[in-house]
Amino acid sequence: MASSSLMKPQMHGLLAKCLRFHIAGAFTVSLGAAAFYKFAVAEPRKKAYADFYRIYDSIKDFEAMRKATVFQSAK
Repeated sequence: MASSSLMKPQMHGLLAKCLRFHIAGAFTVSLGAAAFYKFAVAEPRKKAYADFYRIYDSIKDFEAMRKATVFQSAK
């Protein structure tokens, strides 16, 4: 009677093999998330701040708030 034997499961080095795969995957995903945040959130935000402060006139803004009586001590 010829019986085919089942392969034994890998026990030695299984954790190292799985960790190698998962660490590489986690590194790739985190690098992708960081790149996405940089180009989708941080760069447009920096550009918006630069555009705002390029044309911002603090004296004009102060005078408008003063005329609207926002400040109690400035007349």
